[in-house]
Amino acid sequence: MQDKHLFEYAVIRVVPRVEREEFINAGVILFCAKKKFLECRYLIDEAKVRALCKEIDLEQLTLNLQALRRICAGGKDAGVIGQLDAASRFRWLTATRSTVVQCSKVHPGFCDDPLVALNRLQETLVV
Repeated sequence: MQDKHLFEYAVIRVVPRVEREEFINAGVILFCAKKKFLECRYLIDEAKVRALCKEIDLEQLTLNLQALRRICAGGKDAGVIGQLDAASRFRWLTATRSTVVQCSKVHPGFCDDPLVALNRLQETLVV
């Protein structure tokens, strides 16, 4: 188990009508401190989103999800939050919110390669 690395992940959810609490899994954020890894993947299934909310602004939803990706990458393009260390950015991204884009609770796991784990989680939980 020594070559396995602890990681944490949360599922990115699209909640078109927050008051109804219905959601679609749209992506995954994965953080592995040991490997200095913080990335997210997302996929918008337009048919599923529109099934819950015909009038949703998909362009704005896409911009919101792109912001998550920028924050994961960090740097000046990600605003004030992007200047924080990776662990703080992950905690900020996965904090409880009542918005159209939300995250599940954080879950732990072990992996050899965080990118492989992220892709596997995306395929399993979203696609």
